[in-house]
Amino acid sequence: MRLELDPVLDLENAELRAELQRAIDQKTKPLGSLGALEHLALEIGMIRKSTRPVLEQPQMVVFAGDHGLVKRGVSAFPQDVTWQMVENFLAGGAAVSVLARQHGIALTVVDCGVAHDFAPRPALRVCKVAPGTADCSQGPAMTMEQCLQAIRNGQELVRSLPGNALMLGEMGIGNTSSASLLLARLHGVDLVDCTGAGTGLNSEGVRHKIAVLREALAANPDTGDALDALAALGGFEIATMVGAMLQAAAQDRLLLIDGVIVTSALLVAAKIEPRVLQRCIFSHRSGEPGHQYMLEVLHARPLLDWGMRLGEGSGAAIAWPLLESACTMLRDMASFASAGVDGQSA
Repeated sequence: MRLELDPVLDLENAELRAELQRAIDQKTKPLGSLGALEHLALEIGMIRKSTRPVLEQPQMVVFAGDHGLVKRGVSAFPQDVTWQMVENFLAGGAAVSVLARQHGIALTVVDCGVAHDFAPRPALRVCKVAPGTADCSQGPAMTMEQCLQAIRNGQELVRSLPGNALMLGEMGIGNTSSASLLLARLHGVDLVDCTGAGTGLNSEGVRHKIAVLREALAANPDTGDALDALAALGGFEIATMVGAMLQAAAQDRLLLIDGVIVTSALLVAAKIEPRVLQRCIFSHRSGEPGHQYMLEVLHARPLLDWGMRLGEGSGAAIAWPLLESACTMLRDMASFASAGVDGQSA
């Protein structure tokens, strides 16, 4: 069993970076006066390898899967909410559905391993590895073959999608537990510091959740390698996202990263191929406590800090217009020279 990846090239280009900075500085504005939008424009230009970047046919993909750990009472919601929310996505009623529709973003929902069978729909992709993972408090959540199959599913999915910008969202009751476990195992953050309320647990529920997660770490002691950790502690939706990220990076697509679950997949993808991070824009800082640690270890600068923790890709969808504005500024805003404006400071 082997993970096969398309090559991910190094995007760092000092000449292009300097050219982009000059283009931004020569716009008809005081130097640096557009603040973070200027940094965002520079990063998009680096990802798209252009001083006039265009983001085409943006794709929002929501990855769904169930978690065996849910039977241990780590979530305030029952497992059935996973498939019910998938139906809500497909019916167009969820937050990410309405936001994607508002901004003209194509929405695809992927059954990576939901404990339910769905009727076929145009926006639904079935990549089911199994109807939910095993209970990782008793042993590995998935076999290595299952994990690799989920990654391959994510790669194939991205190969089939148009566009040069990918937003990722997720749905899976219990998946904040997997996110905390992956952060704890891969970066040594204590579970007390990186485990939150998820779907709305009270303080006693959070204490119980932490105790169960400690059992999961103890039940899977030899998982220092990123793939081993993913198979032991992750979910099918997280593993499929890892494959999607790796393939998107190989195709030089811009990756707009959502909250704590999507970022947990990125922790794994970046361990496998660090150059994935060169293609990432981080939409927001989640209200989940573990997300702050994830952003720190990835040296990430999120665009928004609004206390959001819904998931689904909703934060990415909300941040999307900022990326469009950054591109428009780079492409269409006049320079001092083209506008005939004296740009010399007094």
